[in-house]
Amino acid sequence: MLARSTIRAIALVCLAFLLLPLVVIIGASLTTASYLSFPPQGLTFKWYGAVLADPTYVRSFLVSTVLAACATAAGIAIAIPSALALARHDFPGKHILAALFASPLVLPYLVLGSALLQFTGYLGFSQTFMALLVGHIVIVTPFILKSVSSVLTRDHVVLEQASADLGASPWTTFCRITLPLLKPGIITGAIFGFITSWINVELSIFNTTGALNTIPVQLFNYVQYSVDPGIAAVSAITIFISVVVITLLDMTIGLDVFSDTKNNRQNT
Repeated sequence: MLARSTIRAIALVCLAFLLLPLVVIIGASLTTASYLSFPPQGLTFKWYGAVLADPTYVRSFLVSTVLAACATAAGIAIAIPSALALARHDFPGKHILAALFASPLVLPYLVLGSALLQFTGYLGFSQTFMALLVGHIVIVTPFILKSVSSVLTRDHVVLEQASADLGASPWTTFCRITLPLLKPGIITGAIFGFITSWINVELSIFNTTGALNTIPVQLFNYVQYSVDPGIAAVSAITIFISVVVITLLDMTIGLDVFSDTKNNRQNT
């Protein structure tokens, strides 16, 4: 009993330590002072109003959201067939292809951003939304591929073979058997991929312009010349959006699906 209480106390302390920066950011965004301060000197929502009234911030939020959503969707479309091919088939160059997919995880994003700028400049569409999208697909796909690959088991093949034996077409088997079984890995990878795209600065900064900025690049440029509670307000808005998204995911699909899948894999 004592050991359990000690573990619970340590867990609560660790949780408080992780939540403390979020509390500081939200508190600093509510201050009435014209500079960052915590505890806040009075409470006001004027910095949130200033951020939402600034068209550059609103445009940056929209660009980041659309960019992350499109990159995640494209990454899912690439990762699912790639994961199935790498897990179930042997072919020449398989290991090279797997290493190629994993390379964005180890290469610095600054290097990728610089290379992307030169590549898209050669093709004539540098510093455009399409150039950003190509780069973000490159860095998002490995996360989704790893997540999807992690849920593939031998049982999947048996179920697919049973479906085929019962007369289902390959497309019906994929839609009704394979895809539902991959759902936890797809959702997990999509979350990681979306977050990776949303917070990226290093790759994005090479391909943005004054009219095409993601929110992390917008903040990076802003803090070089001014530091005020508006920055904390933008960060707090991002935190609120994350909480809302996670809550909606839990209400719609249930986040316990991930732990259930892990337990099933261990039991298998």
